[in-house]
Amino acid sequence: MTNDTPRAQLAALVRELAVVRGEVTLASGITSDFYVDMRRATLHHAAAPLIGHVMLDLLEEAGLGAGEIDAVGGLTMGADPVATAILHAAASRGLDVDAFVVRKEAKSHGMRRIVEGPDVAGRRVVVLEDTSTTGGSPLQAVEALREAGAEVAAVAVVVDRSTGAKERIEAEAKVPYLYALGLADLGIEG
Repeated sequence: MTNDTPRAQLAALVRELAVVRGEVTLASGITSDFYVDMRRATLHHAAAPLIGHVMLDLLEEAGLGAGEIDAVGGLTMGADPVATAILHAAASRGLDVDAFVVRKEAKSHGMRRIVEGPDVAGRRVVVLEDTSTTGGSPLQAVEALREAGAEVAAVAVVVDRSTGAKERIEAEAKVPYLYALGLADLGIEG
């Protein structure tokens, strides 16, 4: 690993670990000639800690640092390791940031919650995603969190695929859309 910035180191790791060439149908239904399999990075021993710190830096640069947000998370499964990475990065800096998980639907047993983890009611949160194409998953999480009483401050993704997620989220959810890496950072033509 070089002495590049954490963001540059993360971009190199995501390029190496997660960019897969070949035709694939994305969750949005869009067909693409590449796939960014972020679980290969978000669950990797070297990339995950970088993700936590790069995303925490991104939030701080946007004015959502210490004391401005209470918790981070998003729709399971893509957001889960990103939230955990931020939770650990924040703890290493002496910051109190909780994590939560938004289920795709409420469990039919137990507490029947759609948002798991520390209660988000009355708390300021950031919705996360590992990679976003159209913004559908973050929008679903925003809706569930607002129904649970959270104040959503922003949506933040590790990789933005530049196909309308920013515009859609900012128009529909009325919150800022932040991202750490774009396709150019991964050596992919948009």
